[in-house]
Formats: sequence, C-alpha cells, structure tokens
Amino acid sequence: MKDIKIDYAQLLETNNLIQQNADETYWLCATRTVQESKIFPVSAYILFSYLNCFYRFPELLKKIEAVMPAEDVGDRARIQGLKIVAWTIPCFYLLGREALINWGVIKPTDAIEDVIYVMDFWKRFQLSWHRNNGNITNKQAGHRAQILPEYTLQVMHADAFECKSGDSLHAAAQAFMAAVAQYGFLVSCESRLTIHNHGPYKISDNREMIVRDFRELAQYDFPWLDTVGKEIPFNNLSVALILEDCHISLLDDWGSFESEPEMRAEHIVGVGLYTSDNLTEGRVPVAMDSRESLENMFNELTEKLKVATNDLWKEMAGWTRDQQLDAGALVYFGCAKELAHIAGVYEMEDWMMIDDRAERFRPLLNDEYGNLFLGELVGFISCPSQQMHKYTMMQHTDQPARALSYIPYSVLKDEPFTRTVGAIKGGVTSLSAKEDLYRTSEGTFPLKEYNALSKNFTPKVCSDEFRFLCADWIKYHHHTPKANALFSIEQELSRNLKGKGASLTRDEIEGLRKK
Repeated sequence: MKDIKIDYAQLLETNNLIQQNADETYWLCATRTVQESKIFPVSAYILFSYLNCFYRFPELLKKIEAVMPAEDVGDRARIQGLKIVAWTIPCFYLLGREALINWGVIKPTDAIEDVIYVMDFWKRFQLSWHRNNGNITNKQAGHRAQILPEYTLQVMHADAFECKSGDSLHAAAQAFMAAVAQYGFLVSCESRLTIHNHGPYKISDNREMIVRDFRELAQYDFPWLDTVGKEIPFNNLSVALILEDCHISLLDDWGSFESEPEMRAEHIVGVGLYTSDNLTEGRVPVAMDSRESLENMFNELTEKLKVATNDLWKEMAGWTRDQQLDAGALVYFGCAKELAHIAGVYEMEDWMMIDDRAERFRPLLNDEYGNLFLGELVGFISCPSQQMHKYTMMQHTDQPARALSYIPYSVLKDEPFTRTVGAIKGGVTSLSAKEDLYRTSEGTFPLKEYNALSKNFTPKVCSDEFRFLCADWIKYHHHTPKANALFSIEQELSRNLKGKGASLTRDEIEGLRKK
C-alpha cells in the first residue's frame, strides 16, 4: 500500500480526479430516466449505500492492497471479467461524502487521507484495467470500453456461431438474454448492476462486437440467492454479440450503450457464450463445441432462469422495508467487492453489513426524503454544499455549481482537518444469515477455502513471464515463440484457433470463419 501524502501536488491531482468524476456523475445521471420500483425504495437504498461506501471503502481497499496492489487487481479484472466499477468506486464514496457535508455531519476538511487514498486506488486500478487504451475512464476514451486484449478477441471472433433473425440459435440467444436480464434486474434489487457491456470491437467494415457480462447469478455473496441460485450452474456468463450494420456510438462508464441505428434483434449475426471468475484463465467457452450444443445450453439456462426469477419474486415479496433497504444498499455498496475476491480477502462481515455509522441515518431515509434528496444531489446539483460563486459555469449546464466538493488547499497551511473516519468497528443487517457456500468455476466452496484458492491462483497471462507483454510489444514480436505461447493460453479451449499462435490477422480469422 502506498504511503498517503498530503502535499500540494497530491491535492491538485486528487481534486482533478474528483472533478473528472463530478462532470461524469452529472452527465450519467442527467441522461437517464428516473429509476423507480413498485417493490424497492430505490432512492433511499442508493443513499444508504453511499453512506456505507464512505465509512467502509477506505479500510476495505487497504485490506485488498495489503495482499495485492490495485494495479495488479486491475490486470486480473481485465482478463477474468468484472462488473461495473469504473464509476462506482469513486462516485459512490464521494456522493456519500457530499451527502454528509450537506447535512453538516462532516466538513470538506474531514477524512482527507481517506479521500486521497480512495481516489489514488481507483486511478491505479482504472489505468491497469484500461491498459489497452491508456485511459482512466470510458469517457476519456470517447465513451468506449475496449478492455479485452487481442488474443481474447481473436478467439471470440473465430468461434462465434453465425446466426440470423428467425433461426433457432438466434431465437434461443434472444430468449436467454431476455431471461437473464430480467433475473439479474431482480437479483440486484431492480437495478442494472448485474449487467455490464464493453466494446465495441471492430470485426469487419460493417461488423462490430460487444461483450455483455451477466454477473452474480448463482449462490455467491448475496444471501437471497442461497436457495434460489443453487440451480443456476454458472455464477457469471458473458455473451459475445457480433452486430452487422449497427455502430455502437457510445458505451459509458455505467456499461450502457447507444447505437446507430438503434440495435435490434436483426442486427445480431453472431453469438458466443463464456464464463469467467477469479479462478479462470480468462474467458472459458460454455457449450461452444457445436451450434447445437450452444442452442441447447441457451434453452436450458433460460428455463432455469425463469424458475429462479419466479422463486426470487416470491421471496422478495415477503421482505420488510428494512430488508429491502439493506439488500439494495448492499448491492450498490458491493460493486467493488469482487476486487476483494480477486485478492482472496473477501469477508462476509465486510461486504454484506451496514456499517454502524451509516445505520444512524436509517430513520432519515423514508421514501419521500430519499426521492427528493437524491434528485437534488445527483440530478439538479442544487444542494448547499454544491453551490459555487456566480461567475462559475459547470460542465453540461453552465449553472454555478459543482457536483462534488474538493479538498480545500488551506489544509496545507493552517486549516484544521481530520485524516480518516477510522477503522470498521461493527455492522448490522436485517437480512437472513448467509450460508457459507460460494459458486465458482471450480466448484462450490466455503469462504475460507475459496479465499485460499484465490490467493494461490495466478492466471498464466498475469504471471511474470507474460504480464507485461502488451499490444505494443506484440506488434513487434508477433512472430516469436513467446508471442505464440501467450496467444496459445487463450486458444487452449478454442474450437477454431487452438495452437494457431499469434500469426493470424483479424481478416485472416474472418476468412477462417467463412470456411
């Protein structure tokens, strides 16, 4: 873990990172419709999650870095898959801080070492995760998320099965994506946090590929899936979608995308299915040995997901409001918990509890106040703490406001400040006790055993031999045995590329597919 510096250069960088997130926070929130639910107090649980993030993220991220630096975690997340964290780590934390500043509980000069550390952790993780495009966020990349390396993309490209609207594989894939999206929406308490898209990746002149990740489908961290999720055979699934005559024009830091023209079923002309987690060597093909196998797998998964969705509705319908509030807050707060799994330091008490300090605000978070205050905080940017002098024009709206408060530079002179919110001391939950079983690609394990497996596993591409063989190295060394060895790792389970090494171009792979 890096030492925390409080000097001018560090504060300048920290405030710059805060401002980058402030601008994107407003844009992401202002360009979305209001999210409401007939079951869950969505606005209230979102605010609850922000408070939990503020009080717990600093210590939990330090716990991860005691074992594995943020940039190493980013390397593994890039090749093994991860749900959306780009915006959630800094902004959930900073919005919790902003709420507390606005309520008069803390000042911008409080917990400044925590703020510096969280932003620095996020920066290093993001730079590693986005290593292939050199950006911190999708916004910096022109709202693109081209995360995957060439050797992974080649396999997905080569092995995708052609399909067209009206054929049986196309219909099966569509039915699966509808079923898993509905199920995932409910798993995440009527939010989109189990679904993540990245790309686009150029396939040919009129074809692009996006990869759609569906995460946390089986018995894993969420106690409400202990029973419902037991029949789901994969915790994580990724669908590679090849689109024709449809350009992905925007893919933001929430994993949402826009296209020209609007993406419809008939644009999907190729499909593949993969699973991955922190114990896999990248993306592992699922039923990709034949077109019929893939179609049957889609159909089998669809039926299981429909049953699980129905069972989960029944369970959640009996929840109290406190249970609904806790579950939604923990889904949002838990966006970063996969990083703890990667490092092998995940503990249920860390990630599936409401911190005692956040719990104090539960009575405040009724539906009416939750809806009104969240709108002011992230939509209107109208809270007292967010107002600036009248000469100021914020990005996107030109109003004299700032979505997120800086650390005042006066702390470098004589302004009193506090360094941290301190250690995690306790937590509560109204949810049922979590069964000590976690579904992984290698089987279902108690947490102690799962953590041990995670700590002792290093994907081959993250080993000392291959880790720093980036795209710029491959460009000049694709003809070498080491490049072939690197590509062969991902090709090991490929139907069409096994053993072919690093010599093939994208166009040659397209020709291979046509044969």
